[in-house]
Amino acid sequence: MILQSILIALFTALCMEGVAWFTHKYVMHGLLWIFHRDHHHRDNEGFFEKNDFFFLIFAVPGILLMYLGSQEGWADPKLWIGAGITLYGFAYFFVHDIFIHQRFKIFRRTEHPYFKAIRRAHKMHHKHLGKEDGECFGMLWVPWKYFREAAKN
Repeated sequence: MILQSILIALFTALCMEGVAWFTHKYVMHGLLWIFHRDHHHRDNEGFFEKNDFFFLIFAVPGILLMYLGSQEGWADPKLWIGAGITLYGFAYFFVHDIFIHQRFKIFRRTEHPYFKAIRRAHKMHHKHLGKEDGECFGMLWVPWKYFREAAKN
C-alpha cells in the first residue's frame, strides 16, 4: 500500500508540470496578467512580487487535500495527491525562485546541461515583456533545443 501511495504522489507531482504550464500560459499570461506582470517587468522594489500570489493558487489545494486525506488515514489517495502537489511546489520554489531568479544567493553556478537548459529556457521566456508572444511556459520540462544548446557549451 505504501508503494501505491508514493506512486500516486510522484505521478501527481509529474502531472503538476502540465498544470503549471497551462496555468502559466493561459491564466498568468491571460486573465490574471495583472498579478504576473511585475515578474516580467521587475517594477516592484521589495522582496515579494504580486506574482507570489500564485503560490496560494497551488498551495491551498495541496494543503486542503492533505488535510482531508489525513482525516481518512494514511492510505487515502487525497493525502498523497496533496503531497504530490506540495512536492511540485517545493521543486518549483527551489528551481524557479532560488536557482533561476536567485532570490537567495545560492546555487549560482552549474555546468550541468539540464540546469543550464532550464535557465536558458526561462531567460527566453522573460525576453517577452508583454503577456502575448511568450514561449517556454514550463518549469521543469523545457524544449529539447535548450538541452542541445547546453550540451554544446
